[in-house]
Amino acid sequence: MTARHGHRLDLVVVDVSGKGEGAGTRALLLSGALGGLLGAMAPEDFPESANDFLMRQDWEEGFASAVHLSLDLSSGQFEIRSAGHPPAALRTAGTGRWSTLEAEGPVPGLIDMATYEPVVGTMRRGDALLLYTDGMVETPHRDIMLGVDKMLGQAEQLLRGEFDGGAKRIIESIGSRNDDRALLLVHRR
Repeated sequence: MTARHGHRLDLVVVDVSGKGEGAGTRALLLSGALGGLLGAMAPEDFPESANDFLMRQDWEEGFASAVHLSLDLSSGQFEIRSAGHPPAALRTAGTGRWSTLEAEGPVPGLIDMATYEPVVGTMRRGDALLLYTDGMVETPHRDIMLGVDKMLGQAEQLLRGEFDGGAKRIIESIGSRNDDRALLLVHRR
């Protein structure tokens, strides 16, 4: 989901748990509701508002995790807030290295009045950010952070100076073929 507020771009990657019709129905509901909130709320208010919305849904089963990026397109300053989601990753152009951005917050819809503290930073020319679902990094027999390391190693090899089509190349090179795999690559030119 995306929203534009002047020189600010807001992006959210949401991952709904489960499979089949129930998960599909929840994903469709969330897409519309969170897309509306994203366009209507100030970036710092979005995660709490999304949590409030999910608390009112009172789902008996299933949950959703999310990661929210708010990026000032002029200055490159960003805020990332996570709601039970794997960490975003930043590639610094000067070194060509990736690092994780450990924004932490509870899964939305589980804890009333939850708060989500941002990780803040600045994207400089040539830097890149990755937001992704757990299907990119998680397997039943491997710690999720080992999967993140593997994904960032692949990204380092696959994106050497060439970002066009980079998300597709990373998705095709890793991740469970039996799980959801989604990845959003933001590159500052």
